Amino acid sequence: MAAINFSFDAVPPPEKPGVSRPHGSGGDGLDLELIELLFFAYRDFVGEPDHILEAIGYGRAHHRVVYFVMRNPGLRVSDLLDILQITKQSLSRVLKQVIDEGYIEQRPGPVDRRERLLYATPKGEQLASDLSARQHVRLTRALAPLPEGSRAIVRDFLANMIDARDPGAPAVTED
Repeated sequence: MAAINFSFDAVPPPEKPGVSRPHGSGGDGLDLELIELLFFAYRDFVGEPDHILEAIGYGRAHHRVVYFVMRNPGLRVSDLLDILQITKQSLSRVLKQVIDEGYIEQRPGPVDRRERLLYATPKGEQLASDLSARQHVRLTRALAPLPEGSRAIVRDFLANMIDARDPGAPAVTED
């Protein structure tokens, strides 16, 4: 099981449990509507890839490893740990599976041969591409009815939700 690292320093806990209110407001000022929409959006965003991964005996951790290695050829194992924020033990199990089954290959570093650099194999690139294509369809469908320029607003919204101080946080580029 993957370790999950939580940091609650920035958000104080509510004084009382939120109560569902129309238009999203909890009794304590929480925007429960947006919180709930994010839960369901994430569930559906990962749902189809989850079913595909399940068919090959994989889960979300495998998806993330293959995805980030595909996006960052030559990624160091230590950098992947920073991105995923999981324990070495959790990554080791998942990484061993994707390497043994031919989705990822591990090469020594060109300068420091002890360094382990990760590359997606053609099989890994195909898997990552297939999963991302399904997610792309969902994003495209969600953005389609929105006004021109909405993609940048959605990108900025999502980027603002990420703790940019975390190692491995993506750099957001302009459209």
